[in-house]
Amino acid sequence: MHMQPQQPSQAPVPPASPAPIIPPASSKGPLVAALLVGLLVGGAGVGTAWALTGSGEDPSISAGPAADARGACAALAGFDASKYAVKGDEGQVALYRWNGAVVLSEAAATADPTYKPLADALRRASQRHQQVFEFDAQVNKDIAQSRKICAGL
Repeated sequence: MHMQPQQPSQAPVPPASPAPIIPPASSKGPLVAALLVGLLVGGAGVGTAWALTGSGEDPSISAGPAADARGACAALAGFDASKYAVKGDEGQVALYRWNGAVVLSEAAATADPTYKPLADALRRASQRHQQVFEFDAQVNKDIAQSRKICAGL
C-alpha cells in the first residue's frame, strides 16, 4: 500500500467582506453659513425698518402689558370668525389672529391685573370654542364683550 503524505488540513477561508460604502463627505458649512447670513441680513433689515418707521412713542409705552393688550385688541379687531374654518391663507390668518388675541391678552393680564377682564373674556371664548369647535352664540357673546373692553382701553 502506498501512502500519500498527509497534507495539513486547511480550514476554508471565508470570503472577504466587502468594504463598507462610505458616502462622500458632505459639508454642511456652506448651508449653515448661508442661514446665518440670511438671519443677519434679515435682522438688520427689520431693525433698519423699525428704526426708520418708529412712531416716536415713549419706549415704556410701546412695550409691556399695555402694548400686549393693544396687540390683543388689534388682532381681535382684524379677526373674522367666518373665515376661521376656510381653507388656505384666509383661514390661517383668522387662526393666527384669534390665537394672537387670546395669548396677548393673557400676557397683558399676567403682567397687569387691569387687563384681567379682557383675558377672562377671551379665555372663556377660547375654551368654549375648543369644546364645541365652532363660534356659537356663547363664544360670540364673549368675543363681543372682549371687543367692548378693547374699545374702552
